[in-house]
Formats: sequence, structure tokens, C-alpha cells
Amino acid sequence: MEYMDVVKNRYSCKMFDTTKQVSKEQLDAILEAGRVAPTAKNSQEQRIYVVQTESEIKKFDALTPCRYGAPTVLIIAFDKNNTFTYPGQKYDSGIEDATIVTTQMVLAATDVGVDSCWVNFFDPDKVSEVFNLPENEEVVTLIALGYAEKDSSPLQNHFKRKPIEETVSYL
Repeated sequence: MEYMDVVKNRYSCKMFDTTKQVSKEQLDAILEAGRVAPTAKNSQEQRIYVVQTESEIKKFDALTPCRYGAPTVLIIAFDKNNTFTYPGQKYDSGIEDATIVTTQMVLAATDVGVDSCWVNFFDPDKVSEVFNLPENEEVVTLIALGYAEKDSSPLQNHFKRKPIEETVSYL
């Protein structure tokens, strides 16, 4: 796909085909997009967990109703001990870098024919606890991956965009 086609056509799928798993080749391409994502000072603090087994999917479903039948879920976290702290010592790069990684993976999913949903309706601490993640890692996002049911479509407001003049200012 052409890049702008990927960006414009990607949407949050809310109805996945529960019978078809993402292929290893497609999953590898998605994970590679996350691996090569830019991070502050190239710290590469992202940690990505692939959830696919029935027992792990059940754990996930107890944490959020937003899997929508997807057969694969990615948990995206970052290592809090390996972030870049910005001047002023107020912020670090962890959340920013994890969201860049997530963005690249959902776009890569679209490029390889896999549908996705960026899930943000969850308690990060509960996800860490249930999946027994290391204490030094902070969960930021979840991605549901799979193939859209034939009746699935973007939400009605998906293609509505404000004029660029409302979102961009030249200083």
C-alpha cells in the first residue's frame, strides 16, 4: 500500500473474525515495525508482549471488554529504568516512545492486511499484575489484531476531519 493510503484507511476495528489467526509472517512484520520505531536517544525501551493462547486471552478479557474477538493482542510497555529524561526533569520519554511504537505497529498491520484496534480502556496496573510483568515496566497501550468480520466498518465519525486551518498554526 502507498503510505497515505495506509494512514487514511486504517481504522479501529470493533468486530473481528474470531476464527482466523494472524499469520506468523504478518505478525513478524508488525513486530518489526515496532522494533525499528524511533525512540528518544534510541533507548529502545519498548517491551511488547504477544497474547494469543486461549488461557492468556481469557485473562485479557477479564481486564477489558475491548478485544472485540481479535485472536491476537499486543501489550506495549516501556522499561522505566531506560528512558530519556527531558531538560527540566519533569518528563521522560517512556509514554511518548511507547505510543510511537504502537502507531508504527497499527500502520504496519494495515499495510500487511491485518486489522487492528488501539485499546485504551484498561487499568495498566491490573494488566501488569495479571500478566506478571516486571515492576520496572509500565503498560501504556494494547493493540487488538486480527481480520475484520465482513460486516465490520469504521465508526461513522472516522472519516470526518477538521480543516487543517483548525489544527495547524504557523508561528
